[in-house]
Amino acid sequence: MSYNLLKGKRGIIFGALNDMSIAWKVAERAVEEGAIITLTNTPMAMRLGETDALAQKLNTIVIPADATKVEDLENVFSKSVEYLGGKIDFVLHSIGMSPNVRKKRPYDDLDYNFLDTTLNVSAISFHKMIQVAKKMDAINEWGSIVALSYVAAQRTLYGYNDMADAKALLESIARSFGYIYGRERNVRINTISQSPTITTAGSGVKGMDSLMDFSERMAPLGNASALECADYCITLFSDLTKKVTMQNLFHDGGFSSMGMSLRAMNQYSKGLECDCDGGEKICYG
Repeated sequence: MSYNLLKGKRGIIFGALNDMSIAWKVAERAVEEGAIITLTNTPMAMRLGETDALAQKLNTIVIPADATKVEDLENVFSKSVEYLGGKIDFVLHSIGMSPNVRKKRPYDDLDYNFLDTTLNVSAISFHKMIQVAKKMDAINEWGSIVALSYVAAQRTLYGYNDMADAKALLESIARSFGYIYGRERNVRINTISQSPTITTAGSGVKGMDSLMDFSERMAPLGNASALECADYCITLFSDLTKKVTMQNLFHDGGFSSMGMSLRAMNQYSKGLECDCDGGEKICYG
């Protein structure tokens, strides 16, 4: 159902890879709500994914860009303003990648070159994106910038590795830049801490299936889906949330406020096991 919440608004969606992507769902919902948008992703992601098909479906263009490169970001904003016929009203940052996770390097044995890549792609790209937009004056007053985060920024979760550090930095950038951009241009910046969601990127996290099951049992409302996250993003892009900024907003069915649920405790009681390796050594993961 459409409510025309974004009628007349212009947006840029970073990171739509395929129909498993939250960004993909956000792009579809934004257009359903009356917006016109552009899409952007890395040239490699465009080759491996289906972003061109989404652009064709939504009657828009894809602008190839490496979000870690300032000149590419400048091109994204200038071409989007030109194509859409005016300044931008909302931007989604849905970008994250960890070579350490992909290469199964544990947190106490990180490759620091990989860590640099994780932070640059998953968090510093957010700062670069905002800084470029501000310097170019590419976003309208009362515009909205949203990035996708995860509760691992506040809590340690097995297997999430250095992506937790990246998400913590991402949320800090939203607060720090949110103050400056809000004070000077009335642009609001927020992060959404989404439930664990099966996406192409999320599937690389160790123990993702078990994590999904655990959070489903813990959250009173269950896990939030990618489509439900897209709906939440739409509200933050709309004029209904004009005074919401510098916030990390949990969209996780209540998981972030729980200590232990009955469903999780019952499951835990069925399978009590020693967390040992067969000897005396404890396995911490």
